[in-house]
Amino acid sequence: MKILVPVKRVVDASVKVRLKADGSGVDFANLKMSINPFDEIAVEEAVRLKEKGVATEVVAVSCGTTASQETLRTALAMGADRAILVESEAELQPLAVAKLLNALVTREQPDLVILGKQAIDDDCNQTGQMLAALAGRPQATFASRIELADGFASVTREVDGGLETLKIKLPAVVTSDLRLNEPRYVTLPNIMKAKKKPIETVKPDALGVDIAPRIRTLKIAEPPQRSAGIKVPDVATLIAKLKNEAKVI
Repeated sequence: MKILVPVKRVVDASVKVRLKADGSGVDFANLKMSINPFDEIAVEEAVRLKEKGVATEVVAVSCGTTASQETLRTALAMGADRAILVESEAELQPLAVAKLLNALVTREQPDLVILGKQAIDDDCNQTGQMLAALAGRPQATFASRIELADGFASVTREVDGGLETLKIKLPAVVTSDLRLNEPRYVTLPNIMKAKKKPIETVKPDALGVDIAPRIRTLKIAEPPQRSAGIKVPDVATLIAKLKNEAKVI
């Protein structure tokens, strides 16, 4: 069984981002970048399936600039066997990424695609669902547990009322949630070994994919700062403020 794991290079989750002065986007200068946390969970799950003997090969994929090779090296150090970089300097929106991944799915024919449910930079939560639609494969999103057996995947996911378990036929697409696992710590020896693993580089044109953006960002602004809290003398005053000032009741 082959597992394909898309990973994205994003600003590290511990870093506070700042906007450009003109509001055109985020200022990435001198910011620490890392693998998207949800994608890291997906890589960990794929590697665990390989260690259990369920999977035979784990292929990491990233779409982005040359700097995304660093993200792929992290996935390789975690245990992926090889990596593919779809190199492009252009802005890649979720639909474009889904089309690129679909082209690779057609070429690689993985039995399972595991990717993060969303990226922490744009929070779109679209790529996995779009990929499943384009590839014509069943999907299970927000997975907190995955079990593979007899050509099927049993995926447990958290819903408002508790837990829901879906049984889908392979090949399929699954997106990972936070509670699926805890990614391993990448050791220095594995980082050194990852440098010897192959990374194939392809261009969107070679895959026959149009990556032109469909959405235009007009402006990005920070949320308004929260005002300081106040103390109220009694319940009646609280209710009056909630009704007349906050207008929530």
